[in-house]
Amino acid sequence: MSRPGPPPVKCLVWDLDDTVWDGVVLEGDEPPPFPAAVATLRALDRRGILHAVASRSVPAPVEAHLARHGLDELFSAVRIGWGAKSAAIREIAAELGIGLDTVALVDNDEFERAEVAAALPAVRCFPAGAVAGLPGRPEFTPGVITEEARGRRQLYRADRLRRAAEQEYPGPAAEFLTTLDLVLTVRPATERDLARAHELTVRTHQLNTTGRTLGLGRLRALCGSPDHEVLVADLVDRLGSYGTVGLAVNAVTADESVLELLLMSCRVLSRGAGAALLDHLVRTALAAGRRPVAEFVPTPVNRIMLVTLRFAGYAVDGGTADRLRLSVDPARPPRPRAHPVRVVAGPPNPGERS
Repeated sequence: MSRPGPPPVKCLVWDLDDTVWDGVVLEGDEPPPFPAAVATLRALDRRGILHAVASRSVPAPVEAHLARHGLDELFSAVRIGWGAKSAAIREIAAELGIGLDTVALVDNDEFERAEVAAALPAVRCFPAGAVAGLPGRPEFTPGVITEEARGRRQLYRADRLRRAAEQEYPGPAAEFLTTLDLVLTVRPATERDLARAHELTVRTHQLNTTGRTLGLGRLRALCGSPDHEVLVADLVDRLGSYGTVGLAVNAVTADESVLELLLMSCRVLSRGAGAALLDHLVRTALAAGRRPVAEFVPTPVNRIMLVTLRFAGYAVDGGTADRLRLSVDPARPPRPRAHPVRVVAGPPNPGERS
């Protein structure tokens, strides 16, 4: 296991006028998109990198111009208006459920880039002249491209439908979750899951107990180890599949089940899937006569995972400030908690997933 480097870019935010095309749509121009911009949009989309718009203009004519050129479907979030671009990027990151340190901006305007860099120093900013070279940069080049990556834009578009349904729901948000019929299937990882499991360790930072990454070789070895179990979690609801969203790695002894790594995609943060998975792991360990133990390594963004561990019944019983050891007392097991997510144990070979 090793600590990750700078996080990869999950979303590239685009200015439009004089960045994606040469001209200003609001002034009556009908500029075709730059070929290099279109090529970069499509190349990164195939890699599972999302696109969003943060542009100064009026929405209707700009959105119509994108649609005329077949580009509107490529953007998972759109902010067009006259406010600060940094504010638009904050809204985009919140809408997509990703950290600002995984967002990049491409903009022809030096002032706009400077405003974003000053307000949001974690956001990486690029001039429009750099567009053609972005697919060659390491932060835009995943080590592997998984099934989930190729369909990531569609998953986020489905999430947009869920948000619209939630906004229309007359009751509170917690009540709305119960109407989704959320089911989390937890199952042993197989060879076909390894690329996605690796991708999750690279991409997931907020809901991650240790901030570590696991390469394909290490994951394969852990799957084959009699002293470890590697579990993945798939989430579905009545509106469709979220894909494989969770990973847990346990070191198993006669007396303990040590959670060396637990993570859950930030995309399902609001669904409560992380807490449901953790409760399932605690119950499974206790039922097998093992003490649930967890390692926690603080990072700048994963404090929410420590809170989740504490709510699941884990208490700090050792370690240092840089690496905590937490455990559940088998003599005082946590009370069962109600979740909007139903957890089921699945087979190791689930067949084709949507």
